[in-house]
Amino acid sequence: MADHEASKINHDNHLLLDQPLLRLPCELLKKNFRAAHFTFEKDSTFVKNLLKETATGSLNGKTSPQDVVKNLDTMLARMRGMKRKLETYAEEEANIYRQVDARVAHLKELSTMHTVEDIKYEAWSRQRLDRLVVDYMLRHGYNESAVSLANERQMQDLVDIDTFVAMSKIRRSLENGSVTEALAWCSENKKALRNMGSNLEFMLRCQQYIEMMRTGTQAKMLEAIGHAKKYIIQFRDTYPLEVSQMAGLLAHRPDTTLEPYASWYSPGRWTKLAEIFVEAHNNLLGLPSFPLLHIALSSGLSALKTPACHSSHATSSSQPGHSTSLTTNVCPICSTELNELARNVPYAHHSKSHVEHDLLLLPNGRVYGKARLEEYASKAGLPPGQCKDLVTGEMYPFEQLKKVFIT
Repeated sequence: MADHEASKINHDNHLLLDQPLLRLPCELLKKNFRAAHFTFEKDSTFVKNLLKETATGSLNGKTSPQDVVKNLDTMLARMRGMKRKLETYAEEEANIYRQVDARVAHLKELSTMHTVEDIKYEAWSRQRLDRLVVDYMLRHGYNESAVSLANERQMQDLVDIDTFVAMSKIRRSLENGSVTEALAWCSENKKALRNMGSNLEFMLRCQQYIEMMRTGTQAKMLEAIGHAKKYIIQFRDTYPLEVSQMAGLLAHRPDTTLEPYASWYSPGRWTKLAEIFVEAHNNLLGLPSFPLLHIALSSGLSALKTPACHSSHATSSSQPGHSTSLTTNVCPICSTELNELARNVPYAHHSKSHVEHDLLLLPNGRVYGKARLEEYASKAGLPPGQCKDLVTGEMYPFEQLKKVFIT
């Protein structure tokens, strides 16, 4: 019964890890709809106003027939442009719906499986692992490798390549000292960023100001003052300290050692800006801050980790030459590959104990259930009153064993 419960699939827990799989397409649909709505409102308002102006002028005789024809051509051109834009948005929406259908079908497969022994579960979990690896590679800029893996596994609709490639491009531009792409992204998502309380646009404007000040020429400094009046002063109520420090930069050159002005001039600010952008991007689209692979790995390590995994005995026995150790043969956390990764991972909270109730302590420090030792001794044909360590093979009389109580 216990083995059956342990092998039973908890669908709710699986879906916790896969929330971004459906959340991101929903966010992209909302973003696409907002962009289409803005385009429609902007162009339709322009056409309505020009039509009204042309009709009024024509009735009053203030607009010549040539101007009327010219205005009609302008309206037709504007409407054709709007049609092309809306077709692009419709195509993008169709692509997102295709991804949603593929992802729902992928998750629906899991609902037909009930235990991890199901032959279909291995293939499904392998595909999920591939998704997590692609997500990890995309977040770290290995875009070509991610695309190759997605194509090889035929799961293009299950991963968000376009979204992360666009993010990676902007992040690299910031790391290379350019704010142009990031400011364009801020302009596209201005309202959403404002509702989030993001300081990304303010920091980008400050960096523009700093780069103008860095040159030290009179013309650039005057341009920097104009830039500050147009883009930075408007944030004085939200970021009063930073705005005052921007003003203070006028009195400090790039080689200053006085803080906080030296930090503002530091080249490391570009890396900081890239981090701020990635954080804003992920928050805007409802994406986790860390790769899903990290979340899955840390959860698995916590579930398997025990205090014995990092004890001095486990450490010494996991070294080469100790192949008979219980830890190296049974416990994956005690393996060379995972032991250090799990060192700072918290222990999992287990609401139900799966420890045997009749534990006995062997003289070598190992603990087994009495029923298991007796069963093993019977199968091995040991003399009466003798037991054998299931791993090391050492034999002891039952009278030397001590009963163990869990406290």
